[in-house]
Amino acid sequence: MSTHWLQRRPTFAAALAVLLLPTALLAQEPPAPAPALDPAVAMRASQAALGQTVGDYTLLDRDGRPVPLASYRGKPLIVSFIYTGCFQVCPTTTRSLDESVRALRGRFGNDQFNVISIGFNQPADSPQAMKAFAAQHRIAQPNWDFLSPPARIVEPLTRNFGFRYESTPAGFDHVLQLSLVDAQGRIVRQIYGDRVSADALGEPMKQLLVGAPLSAATPLADILAQVRLLCTVYDPKTGTYRVDYSLALEAAGGLIFIVAMAFFALNEWRSHRRERRRLFRT
Repeated sequence: MSTHWLQRRPTFAAALAVLLLPTALLAQEPPAPAPALDPAVAMRASQAALGQTVGDYTLLDRDGRPVPLASYRGKPLIVSFIYTGCFQVCPTTTRSLDESVRALRGRFGNDQFNVISIGFNQPADSPQAMKAFAAQHRIAQPNWDFLSPPARIVEPLTRNFGFRYESTPAGFDHVLQLSLVDAQGRIVRQIYGDRVSADALGEPMKQLLVGAPLSAATPLADILAQVRLLCTVYDPKTGTYRVDYSLALEAAGGLIFIVAMAFFALNEWRSHRRERRRLFRT
């Protein structure tokens, strides 16, 4: 019997090991997943950047030439953060921005504002990668640059703009935002979503362009341009802006009414004055 026990003991030990194996595996906790991007925290950081002045960072353009962000001062600036390894969201947002920028250029002109797309995944988003990304998605707009920051400035640069992102096994979770910067380099608006309409960009852009103080000697062409900006409306059916002449007619009608009433009041005052003089002389 003892021999029989010794022969069966290896089999029993193996069975015991099989029974204990799941317990041993459960005792070993799996590695913690990468932290997901908290939308509430990301939104607070994005909004906290409003009013901040963009720092004096120097990035590289598609040809590897240094471009200081300060060189964009003097005109409004649209800023988009992307990473070139993205195959869905970043291409979608970039193509959507391309359509909106075309509409805005038709409304404001080619030289009224600038656009930059910044690759935040370094060193993958090199100048060559940014150039290939722009070419792949056929972005050839004037005054639109694709920039690559040195790896050491990515963290302070993205923090300056309130842009949050987290690495994931599939790429990055990041805020879908466009930052609108005024001519003085201050972040004045964050616009969210993967498909941003021209109207969402156009209205704050118009405020920046029209709200800028005019010089003492403003050329007539500039005055007419300001009037045109105020009288344009967005047509969602065509995705473009058109001049709404009814606004100009209403404004002209109101001005004519005010002038007519002032002229009538002046005539009444003169008539009363002449009557009082006639009575006094009598």
